Amino acid sequence: MARRAGALIVAAALAALTLGPLALVMARAGGGALGPADWAAVRFTVLQAALSAVVSVLLAVPVARALARRSFPGRRLMIALLGAPFLLPVIVAVLGLIAVFGRAGLLNRGLEAVGLPALSIYGLHGVVLAHVFFNMPFAVRLILQGWLAMPSERFRLAVALGFRPADVARHLEWPMLRAVVPGVALVVFVICLSSFAVALTLGGGPRATTVELAIYQALRFEFDLGRAALLAALQFALCGAAVLATGVLSLPSAFGAGLDRAPVPLAPGGWRRGADGMALALAAAFLLLPLGMVAARGAPGLLHLPSDVWAAAARSLAVALPSAALSVTGALVLALAGPRFGLVATLPLAASSLVLGTGLFLAVHPVLNPTLVALPVTMLVNATLTLPFAYRILAPEARALEADYGRLTAALGLGGLARLRWLTLPRLRRPLGFALGVASALAMGDLGVIALFAAEGGATLPLLVQRLMGAYRLEEAAGAALLLVLTSFALFWIFDRGGRHAAS
Repeated sequence: MARRAGALIVAAALAALTLGPLALVMARAGGGALGPADWAAVRFTVLQAALSAVVSVLLAVPVARALARRSFPGRRLMIALLGAPFLLPVIVAVLGLIAVFGRAGLLNRGLEAVGLPALSIYGLHGVVLAHVFFNMPFAVRLILQGWLAMPSERFRLAVALGFRPADVARHLEWPMLRAVVPGVALVVFVICLSSFAVALTLGGGPRATTVELAIYQALRFEFDLGRAALLAALQFALCGAAVLATGVLSLPSAFGAGLDRAPVPLAPGGWRRGADGMALALAAAFLLLPLGMVAARGAPGLLHLPSDVWAAAARSLAVALPSAALSVTGALVLALAGPRFGLVATLPLAASSLVLGTGLFLAVHPVLNPTLVALPVTMLVNATLTLPFAYRILAPEARALEADYGRLTAALGLGGLARLRWLTLPRLRRPLGFALGVASALAMGDLGVIALFAAEGGATLPLLVQRLMGAYRLEEAAGAALLLVLTSFALFWIFDRGGRHAAS
């Protein structure tokens, strides 16, 4: 009963933080209407999200297949590398992509050397490129889990029946992909629907404006609450429909259970071996080159950064750490209460961070100057938006914990704080450390609410990097971006390593 009561409190708070600010903005707006530019932003948002999802999944499938059926030195490092873009601050990744694909980037310098015209990274193709950089590795990890979850007995039977590679693809791999890929594509689609920082830096004008960027413009430059509220409600409806579609279109696997033996997927030779190697090499280059450019450009100035960069880094840490603690605590309470709270835990995925921040500022405006609580509001919004990711990490482990020890603890009368101390925390230390690492890294690199309401001297590190880029102080921006990367990855490593060490 205590777990259920706690989950109800967290669920109510999460629903209030997600829907309450939107209702407050709409109530204060006093009406409004969407113009042609707003509907163009809606069309562009859906188009770029759909293209990003399709391209990410199409590129992820051959990479996941190669990782699943090939064993090579550095395979574990390659799989770990695939998690880096998800934790990488968006503004840093954009800076790295500009260094490779921008006007003065490596690609255009190579094209100029052979007499070909330069390419522009700004516009629809730039937004899709950045989203593929972030989401293709994420899709690889999810699809790879589908390959690894296939019972090894199926592959042994395929060998006994003399299956050719085409037969394996048709009878084993295709059913798995049909079950996994629709859900993966829709998850990527939802993530790209609420894109802000990518469109802010790479959108390239009114024809490449997302709904989230239109909300930012309505609030920041026009303070048109009615238009912002309508756009936010429309975005919420789009994301909510996509989240519901994920559950409908994700088909269950028809393989059945195996004997938990180590997977032994077939590794055909010939041209397929070369194709797998090519897929892995191109994926590694696509991920490492932008990161390497950020490191190369930022390293020389890392020790000579101005004082405002270090102050911004301290503000980012002051936001990220309590945000991660609040997010993981709420996710743990919901995960321990059972799967019935899964839907409310994913609710923030459909929300606009800018509207959440605006609603909270409107709530405190009669009492306080909103700029005085910019960092606490940013922390609260980040905790809300990272909770779905923490919940997805903790929920499977919490369900397994209940299945393995639920009846025993009930028989022993172990509950409340005693159950938390002696069972829950020791058994969930590993996923708790991972969830804290993910939540803190995401909060450290967030460029959302703070872009609306930060005072001149109150910027966090991602916002300061964006401002330095806008002022064409690229060397300082590269140094600050490298500091942001190192801090984000350090937070993730400390918490993740701490959880794994405590669990060992």
